[in-house]
Amino acid sequence: MNENALQNIPLGNKMLAALPAKEYRRLLAKLEPVDLQFGETIYEPNERVKNVYFPNSGIVSFMTTVEKSSSLEVGLVGNEGMVGLSPFLGTAKSPNTAIVRATGVAWKMKAADFLRECRENVLLSSIVHRYTHLLLTQLSLVGACNRFHPIVKRLTCWLLMTSDRMGTEKFQITQQFISNMLGVRREAIAMAAGSLQEKQLISYSRGNLSILNRTGLEAFACKCYAIMKEEEQNYLN
Repeated sequence: MNENALQNIPLGNKMLAALPAKEYRRLLAKLEPVDLQFGETIYEPNERVKNVYFPNSGIVSFMTTVEKSSSLEVGLVGNEGMVGLSPFLGTAKSPNTAIVRATGVAWKMKAADFLRECRENVLLSSIVHRYTHLLLTQLSLVGACNRFHPIVKRLTCWLLMTSDRMGTEKFQITQQFISNMLGVRREAIAMAAGSLQEKQLISYSRGNLSILNRTGLEAFACKCYAIMKEEEQNYLN
C-alpha cells in the first residue's frame, strides 16, 4: 500500500495522533495496517516480540497464566496505547499472553524499526515512556482490585474500561467470557450482573449487555476506575 493510501486510513491511535504531522508521515513507511481478529493471539509468554501494534480500534488483553487451566486478565489496551512494550524496556520477550478480545484494526511496526525510531525521535520516546507509566499504573491497580474488591465492583470497573475502549455502551458478551477474563466462576458473574441490573445500571440478556446509567455505574465503581481514567486522560498532556 503506497503512502497516499496509508494517509487516507483514519488515525485512531492516540499515541500516534500525538505526534506532529511531519513525524507521523515519516513513520508511515514503516507502518502496516492490520486487522485484529477476535481470539487472535498476538504473542505468547516468553515468545520473542517481533512486532509492535498501535490499535486504532478494538481491544487487546494481557493475560497471565498461573496454572495450565487458570488465567486472568491483568491489563488491556485500546486506541490509547500500544502492544509490545518489552523491546522498549530492554527485553525481547513478554511474560504475558496478548490476545485480541474485541475486533478492530491496528498499525503494525517491526520491533527493530520501532526501537530505531524511539532512539532517533525524542518525542516518540517520551510518548512511549508516558504510556509505559500509564500501563504500569493500570497493571498495579488491576492487581489490587483483583485482590481487595468484591466481584461486583471488579465487574463494574471492567465494563467501564471495556466500554471506553470499544466506544459504545452496547455490546455482545457472554458470562463465560467475562468469567474467563476476571478469573472467577460464571455463577459469580451472573450474580454480580444481576445486582447491577437490579440497580438499573445495566441490562443484560442472552449475551446482549447495555449500560443504562453510565453516571450511576461510575459512581458505583471502586476508585480504581476513576484513577485509571484520569491517568489515561492526562498522560499525553
